[in-house]
Amino acid sequence: MLRHRFFSALQYHSTRSFSSRVTCVLGAQWGDEGKGKLVDILAEDVDLVCRFNGGANAGHTLVVGDFKFAFHLLPCGLLYPSTMNIIGNGCVVHVPSMFEELKALDAADINYDGRLLVSNRAHMLFEFHQVVDGMQETRRGAANIGTTKKGIGPCYTSKATRNGIRFGEFLNRDHFLRRYNELVDSHEQMFDFQHDRKSELEQLDALREKLTPMIADTITYVNDAYDQGKRILAEGANACLLDLDYGTYPMVTSSSTTSGGICTGLGIAPSKLDRVIGVVKAYTTRVGSGPFPSELKDDIGEHLQTVGVEFGATTGRRRRCGWLDLALMKYSHRINGYNALNITKLDVLSGLDELKIGVSYTVDGIRLPEGTMPCVLEDLQKVKVEYISMPGWQDDISKCTSFENLPLNAQAYCKKVQEIMGVPVEWVGVGPARVSMLDTSRM
Repeated sequence: MLRHRFFSALQYHSTRSFSSRVTCVLGAQWGDEGKGKLVDILAEDVDLVCRFNGGANAGHTLVVGDFKFAFHLLPCGLLYPSTMNIIGNGCVVHVPSMFEELKALDAADINYDGRLLVSNRAHMLFEFHQVVDGMQETRRGAANIGTTKKGIGPCYTSKATRNGIRFGEFLNRDHFLRRYNELVDSHEQMFDFQHDRKSELEQLDALREKLTPMIADTITYVNDAYDQGKRILAEGANACLLDLDYGTYPMVTSSSTTSGGICTGLGIAPSKLDRVIGVVKAYTTRVGSGPFPSELKDDIGEHLQTVGVEFGATTGRRRRCGWLDLALMKYSHRINGYNALNITKLDVLSGLDELKIGVSYTVDGIRLPEGTMPCVLEDLQKVKVEYISMPGWQDDISKCTSFENLPLNAQAYCKKVQEIMGVPVEWVGVGPARVSMLDTSRM
């Protein structure tokens, strides 16, 4: 009965047909844009859903009927009985955390047997990576990055210094034990602590029988699926401004969060990627430290934080809030090349008399070229935002079922974003449920 009720809640169909072979959904700001809901909706019409970067340092909260899922590592295609799910080679995976997430699917009586593959080239994230993550963040003091302390950075460090452990190595236990002990030795010597190897190895051994069938050559699997005409959806973790190369370094994550990361994180050629969707919150938020040009530290910022329930799904930390920053978005668009935009949480703006949209940056009175951002934090801190103002609306829009039902001022806000960005806004989110995503194909 539980299984029947769950899948009944999934009966939602977008009016837009899904024609792209490889589509990706990316965070266009500093993360927490609500990517998960669009991925969840699109996943109904694809054959594969793939994660290509990051680890359990990000969260997708999905509300489906009476069920609520907080996916940090798992692809949301697991909610669909015929969809295959891939954790690609660009990811780092803490095995116990992955199986802890799978328990939520067990509780909902969702059968995922044979529908989840982990790349044999993905890197294993261990408990000592998390210990080191916390130690490094503490040592940074006031200059801390705001890391989730999930071990993501230290695991990618192991990968970059070429002493990390891939999942393919886990298949040979003797080989794995030798490599594991070498890696622990290295971390203990560098950071002066003692790791409980016995406990972690016992935990991994207890999961070995379940994990081993999931480890596969996903590069071959994904490319074979493409050659067979199957539809592939790539979901990104984090967002453009947290990218290791293009984000507000060093207040960034440790992986490639942009459209280029899809190719390196899944092993598919750039020519196969034919649709890039950017998810942008109707305002701007970021978690942790770092410059935030459009941040609001007044009653309006408090309104956005409170009404928007702006607390991290992974850490519970309060998100800083500010006006929608399209100067930032134009930089994001330059990096990713969006074909479409999804505006989320438009309902949070309800009740505000006046809305502002950032359209350009100036430094010392000089306007920066469109689509650019300073690469040094000290320079970004000097940025001033130039805004345009728009009238707000008072109506509760969370029950609206079509774009045409929105107040005219709400429609105008979305149209202004489309006009300034030069990218079609194809979806507008007005609430947490998956049925609260409006198709704007007639906008």
